[in-house]
Amino acid sequence: MQKRKLGTELTVSPIGLGCMGMSFAYGGQEEAEAIRTLRHAVDIGVDFFDTAEVYGPFDNEILVGKALKAVRDHVTIATKFGFKISEQGSGTERMIGVDSRPEHVKAVAEASLRRLDTDVIDLFYQHRVDPNVAIEDTVGAMAELVKQGKVRALGLSEVSAATLRRAHAVHPIAAVQSEYSLWSRDPEEEIFEVCRELGVGFVPYSPLGRGLLTGTINKPEQLGADDWRRTLPRFQPEALDANAKVVDVLERFAKEKGVTAAQLALAWVLHQGDFIVPIPGARKIHHLEQNTAAAAIALTAAEAAEIGDALSPEKVVGKRYTEEALALVNG
Repeated sequence: MQKRKLGTELTVSPIGLGCMGMSFAYGGQEEAEAIRTLRHAVDIGVDFFDTAEVYGPFDNEILVGKALKAVRDHVTIATKFGFKISEQGSGTERMIGVDSRPEHVKAVAEASLRRLDTDVIDLFYQHRVDPNVAIEDTVGAMAELVKQGKVRALGLSEVSAATLRRAHAVHPIAAVQSEYSLWSRDPEEEIFEVCRELGVGFVPYSPLGRGLLTGTINKPEQLGADDWRRTLPRFQPEALDANAKVVDVLERFAKEKGVTAAQLALAWVLHQGDFIVPIPGARKIHHLEQNTAAAAIALTAAEAAEIGDALSPEKVVGKRYTEEALALVNG
């Protein structure tokens, strides 16, 4: 697979692996199977892995560290900080706010290093902007970690173009991570232009619409009782019924191309720019292999435009997050 650059520091496979669902939000996975999937990813050329302290919380970093320890020098591991995490409750209940105070940034980095069982974090993201802390102060603390050799490159998640510029003025930002797919295109409005201008990579999470663009989810009952997606507007019964008709269009395009709907959705994301590295999640090896193979699918400009128009966000029923969660994006 042809590599892609994230900033000046990182060169990674064109498709990474989002590890969240192995431990958090989507029902989790048995550890041995998750480790097999992670190691198989390396075997087929994936070298970019995304986790966060809040996934579990904490469990996912431990899993990723354990699975990749033997190949640590050959992979790029990204993790994220920025939430207040309660000792009470479970899963998403433990996310009780944001905290990007400089002292918290440094403490979290040390904890993540221990859980990942590594000497350096390759890409350290602020998970969500803290409205009570100037981005200059947060990035200043992150930059100190780079000077100390504990972090290689810095990233931001779900930020506005203005925030990205302010952050980049303090220390080069290697990557911005935000939701982006055929159905979620907010970054096209401003962030893409600034990323290109500043040489910042863009890492789309949920490039398959949290599974909806695979064409395999039609009813909430197909998700586990504790699957966080059940709380999201797009996964409510009426929305699923309406959105299934749009996914049918994607599946027709995919059949004509001789690929799966998921592969075509990923190929479309990759087509939007060589600074883009999507991180679809995959808990099953055959899904991982299909996703990774999407990097070899070529689209003409006309094909990409036709698919984009047919599956534009205006045709989607339901917002990508609840109003409470949306309040934390584009900070």
